[in-house]
This record gives sequence, structure tokens and C-alpha cells, in this order.
Amino acid sequence: MNPQTEGRTATFLVEQLDDTRQWTLKLIADLKGDDWTYQAGPGLGHALWMCGHLACAQHLLVHVRCLGGGVLDESFTQHFPTGGAVKSGREYNYPSAQTVLSTMEEIHRKTLSAVRSTSDGLLGEPAFAGDGKLHPHYHDKAGAVSHCSRHEAFHAGQIAMIRRLLGKSFLR
Repeated sequence: MNPQTEGRTATFLVEQLDDTRQWTLKLIADLKGDDWTYQAGPGLGHALWMCGHLACAQHLLVHVRCLGGGVLDESFTQHFPTGGAVKSGREYNYPSAQTVLSTMEEIHRKTLSAVRSTSDGLLGEPAFAGDGKLHPHYHDKAGAVSHCSRHEAFHAGQIAMIRRLLGKSFLR
């Protein structure tokens, strides 16, 4: 371990995670009321589901896959399952936008703190998917954390499209 380079990976990952989150927050800053659950088509994601899903994904990818412990309760995660059609706000009782936003903020704060204090050695260890195999998008814990940022950027793009469909201005 080189003391001059130790921590650079964690620093880079924290910056990557936080830069992506700041972009997401900018995209959702002016959403109000029904904007949160607007769907471009039946079963497609809406901003509320995506934000809840992002909190759950950050929890899973960083805290569960990399650090071996969960920080989110199932009473929250049960609302944001993956792999199926997203239910509309009319047919499902989602947590409020404020609850989702505060959960996103809490998980993000815990994630940045945890990654900041993770050694390069630990970040270089293998990270396994839920089935015990290496994940197709990453192989080590640094990759899992980095994938968390890429995953959020993907959904931020979807939120940006929803904004445009709602008639909101283009953001940079």
C-alpha cells in the first residue's frame, strides 16, 4: 500500500457519486404534485419511483454488496421493486415525495461517509451479485460503487425526458 495514493480511489468514487446526485437533484428540484408520478406510458417509470429506486440501489450496491450490511428498512424498499412494470401513483400508495427525498438524502450521506472511509484494498475485493456470482457490470467493490453512479445517471436521463414531456425547461 502506497500512502501517497491510498484513498484516491475512494475520493474519486465519492466525487463521482456526489456529482451524479447533484445532477439528479437539479432535475427534480421543480417537480410538484402530479409531476412526481407522471408516466410517459403505462408501466413506465415515474420520477417518484426512480428516486426511491435510486435510494434502494445505492443501499444495495454500496452498503450490502460492498460493506456487508444494510441501512434501509424493507418498509421502504418494498415500494420500489425492480424487474417489472412500475405502478402508477393512482394504483399504488407510494411514500410521499418528501419521504423519498429525505430517504435519498440520508442514504447518500451514509454512502459518501462509508465510501470515503473505505480502503483501496477493500475496494479492490470482488463484489458479488445477489446470486453469489460476479455481476456482469462490475467485478470488484470499486466497480460496484462506480456502477451506482452510472445507474443513477441512466435514471437521471429518464427524469430529464419526463421533465421535457411535462413542458419543463431543458437543464444543463
